[in-house]
Amino acid sequence: MDLNLTLLKEICEAPGVSGFENRIRKLIESQIKDFADEISVDNIGNLLALKKGTKTNTKKVMVAAHMDEIGFMVNHIDENGFIRFFPLGGFDPKTLTSQRVVVHGKKDLLGVMGCKPIHLMNEAEKKKTLTIDDFFIDVGLDKKEIEKIIPLGSPVTRQRELAELGNCITCKSLDNRISVYILIEVLKQLKKVPYDVYAVFTVQEEVGLRGAKVAAQNIVPDFGIALDTGVANDIPSNKGYDRYGKLHAGTGIKKLDRSVICDSRMVNYLENLAIKYKIPYQHDIKLAGGTDTASLQLNGRSIAGAISTVTRYLHQTTETLSKSDVKSSISLLKVALEEMDQFDWDKY
Repeated sequence: MDLNLTLLKEICEAPGVSGFENRIRKLIESQIKDFADEISVDNIGNLLALKKGTKTNTKKVMVAAHMDEIGFMVNHIDENGFIRFFPLGGFDPKTLTSQRVVVHGKKDLLGVMGCKPIHLMNEAEKKKTLTIDDFFIDVGLDKKEIEKIIPLGSPVTRQRELAELGNCITCKSLDNRISVYILIEVLKQLKKVPYDVYAVFTVQEEVGLRGAKVAAQNIVPDFGIALDTGVANDIPSNKGYDRYGKLHAGTGIKKLDRSVICDSRMVNYLENLAIKYKIPYQHDIKLAGGTDTASLQLNGRSIAGAISTVTRYLHQTTETLSKSDVKSSISLLKVALEEMDQFDWDKY
């Protein structure tokens, strides 16, 4: 299985911060329109693709992959044309220094994240930990020119191109555009499924799992699978016993994050499939962060779990993951949707 890096590049580089997912939604719809029985967009902005099951009186499966990315919103333009902003989603401020961004107004403007340079800092400032409030965006224009193009409330995204890094891929927004890519690829590969599959590309996950809550309440699925990234703990600063989550170790089968304890039936189902089809897998136990899995379980009232793709440098300006792990995630999701009627759900 070869990865379509041209498509993945387009998906990752498309803008779409929480609440402003229009561009990425249109791109996804263009890719899936020939591979679903029905396509719709709900009032919050979720894109839903239904693939009908072969069984009569069929059950419903919801697969959620959030399409929003972390970013910013413009909230002030000062007299010198420097733009202030607040984050949409969680950011590590120290990663923002001198990064390029795109401000999306009446047209797109390239900008640079600025802060006070070290040459102008006193000794106390040099020791201080930077916060979001220490940064501004410089687009090279004066206040009057900017105000003609950039209304307050305009979204801002990171400017990063996808690149191959050895056996890895690196880009902005792999959280969670890699899952968008995985769900698109699986939709293209699926021939027959026993149950109705609702592939939902959700909005506003990064600001509170909002889109998935709405979709799950409307669909009320019997089974739910969230697709998201997992935290890679294989970096040098971590102790050996902390190193759950490794690149090149396979797809992640989630057991726990801050928002959810996955249903043991779904965990067992996914693990059994991975063993049956010799799909490399690892456990995803994340003690921080949340995923759409929680909305599938609580709002959808489903037997819920998640498939994760382990990723380094999450919520920073560029993220990195393994090509082979992506392939494993695609393989596991495909067989999970194809064989859901063959599992003894009452046994576990």
